[in-house]
Amino acid sequence: MSIENSIEKIIKSHGAKLYDIEITKEGEDNIYRVYITKDGGVSIDLCTDISRDISPLLDVEPPISGEYRFEVSSPGIERKLTKPKHFINSIGEKVKVKVKGEGKLKGTLIDANEEGIKVENKDGISEFKYDELGTVKTYFEW
Repeated sequence: MSIENSIEKIIKSHGAKLYDIEITKEGEDNIYRVYITKDGGVSIDLCTDISRDISPLLDVEPPISGEYRFEVSSPGIERKLTKPKHFINSIGEKVKVKVKGEGKLKGTLIDANEEGIKVENKDGISEFKYDELGTVKTYFEW
């Protein structure tokens, strides 16, 4: 079983879902960040509990070489969509889409599958394959 599968199993045991795993560098720190979602929201206590349960696994199977900081977090209300499952789970939400070579578009994500997405706005419905997309983020109108 891969480390990601083991992490996902732990997260599911807490009634949450694995959103993504990111390895990043902030200043001098390497960070191994696990993003989780849960219907009704993600609390600090939930992140703490999941972190406590995943930490021993990472002690046995380090996810990256060298020193790193481990974090469990919510992807937030405004989050980057990078995988088909992110798009599928975000149907009905407002999105900002950068289309490669064409510019930007705002609208509501009305459909998504393994091939691509459909976004609706005042100009109609636009369809895109994933390889046509640049950055796509959800956004919230305050």
